[in-house]
Amino acid sequence: MPTPDFILQLRDRIGHTPLWLVGTTAVVVDPSTSSGHRGDRLLLVKRADTGEWTPVAGIVEPGEHSADAAEREVWEEARVRAVVEKLAAVGVTREYEYPNGDRTRFTDHTYRLRYVSGEPSVGDDESTDVGWFPLDALPEIPERYLDRIRRALAPGTETILVRDAEG
Repeated sequence: MPTPDFILQLRDRIGHTPLWLVGTTAVVVDPSTSSGHRGDRLLLVKRADTGEWTPVAGIVEPGEHSADAAEREVWEEARVRAVVEKLAAVGVTREYEYPNGDRTRFTDHTYRLRYVSGEPSVGDDESTDVGWFPLDALPEIPERYLDRIRRALAPGTETILVRDAEG
């Protein structure tokens, strides 16, 4: 999905001024033993802009709950249905500067989601590949996303408040 219209409209008014947005990271786990695999698997997408493997992540639309955004983004990007099990962490990212000069920070809501149905496939132009990976055989993932994955996989239901800019 391209940049949401509401951001384009804001950028028309504020230019490259730093913009604070609400983001969501969806750590999707498949705990089943179907398809011959053993143990939990994690859904990852390969980002088109950086080539990095990451959990699904996206921007929360105006008026949308961040949990709903997590489920929506998983469908849009990976064509998989998943439901939120818990809010794992809330944090603030570092400031990103994009090639066009736009600057943004995100309040990120990291959720753990449970796989429900669907066969992973690339759903939009934000990624070039998508797939399941055993937890003990993950591809190289940026540390900021590994931290989010660890928090989502941690036992318990408490939410971790992250007070340092995690990226």
